[in-house]
Amino acid sequence: MAGAVGVLGALALTGSSAARPRSPRQPRRRTEMRGMWLASVANRDWPSRKGLTADQQRAELLVHLDTAVRRKLNAVIFQVRPTADALWPSPHEPWAECLTGKQGQDPGWDPLGTAVEEAHRRGLELHAWFNPYRVANHTDPTRLVPSHPARVHPGWVVPYGGKLYYRPGLPEVRRFVQDAMLDAVRRYPVDAVHFDDYFYPYPVEGETFDDADAFARYGGGFASVGDWRRHTTDLLVRETGERIRQVRPGVRFGVSPFGVWRNADRDPEGSRTRAGVGTYDDLYADTRKWVREGWLDYVCPQLYWNVGFGQADYAELVEWWAGAVRGSGVDLYVGEALYKAGDPAQPAAWQDPAELSRHLTLAGTFPEVRGHVFFSGREVGADRIGAMGRVVADHY
Repeated sequence: MAGAVGVLGALALTGSSAARPRSPRQPRRRTEMRGMWLASVANRDWPSRKGLTADQQRAELLVHLDTAVRRKLNAVIFQVRPTADALWPSPHEPWAECLTGKQGQDPGWDPLGTAVEEAHRRGLELHAWFNPYRVANHTDPTRLVPSHPARVHPGWVVPYGGKLYYRPGLPEVRRFVQDAMLDAVRRYPVDAVHFDDYFYPYPVEGETFDDADAFARYGGGFASVGDWRRHTTDLLVRETGERIRQVRPGVRFGVSPFGVWRNADRDPEGSRTRAGVGTYDDLYADTRKWVREGWLDYVCPQLYWNVGFGQADYAELVEWWAGAVRGSGVDLYVGEALYKAGDPAQPAAWQDPAELSRHLTLAGTFPEVRGHVFFSGREVGADRIGAMGRVVADHY
């Protein structure tokens, strides 16, 4: 996700948990989820550009919240840690570059604190959206502020696919990113902690994610690098959920994974899809396991394809995910590709303003589906061909 989630999701189609008692999950949401993502990475949705004044940034944020209310939504998933930097005064990481254009520069106000207060004032939930491991959308550590943890601990960082990432296999990295994210939970009464789909990065042809040293140190007992990587991601998710409940009981924990766990040709329990990427095999994220183990309060798979799409049919994936959560007590929300509606580069189905409304009608036949989240804030406001308006008129 982040601004590039939908793009990566589209491109992807071309081409033993530890024995310990589970933390109790938070009570299921009583009302239907009607949410939107609000992305800050690369100024995707907010702020509209770097270098706006504090008053301008605040005014734009409030417009997004007011738009959510106008569209009869009840939750905003606000990206507050886009690239290992922060939209609040964090003691762990610098101020986000997307605010002033200069990483580490105080913007003169508290975006996350304001977002929580103003969302609640409007009757909206505010879910704090974090990207755990992405450090930068470039590979030059010297462009980070000197105090950045990635520069203080260069061994924590690996370049891959034109970006910098923290190494998920290092225990000290896993603990640090949890500490950095949980600082926001301690400070603010957020309604949920939300992870997007980036754990290990999406595969890049011809490149290898260099974690051989970490595997040599910590991978003993695992049959393959893939099994060890999935274990490290399992630890991040399980531990984060446990720590959230210790820090602020009542805060929910959700993940928004890429929409395909595994294709059925790789696993008979997978979906009848032909996606070029699956979370289990390529992102080393066993999303179905997290549901079954009860480590999440909700899962929001990004089902960013139209009904009838050959490689990944929306109808097939809604049914698969409904089965995945059935009996688990984990809420299922469906991530919807509003950004595709009216985009001339997309298939014909996305030129029809009724496509998204049909998604909600279809999903409504599965009692396990407890709501939808739309990507993303910019399109919720602009509503290029009226697809969002149609959803509101037909369902809200």
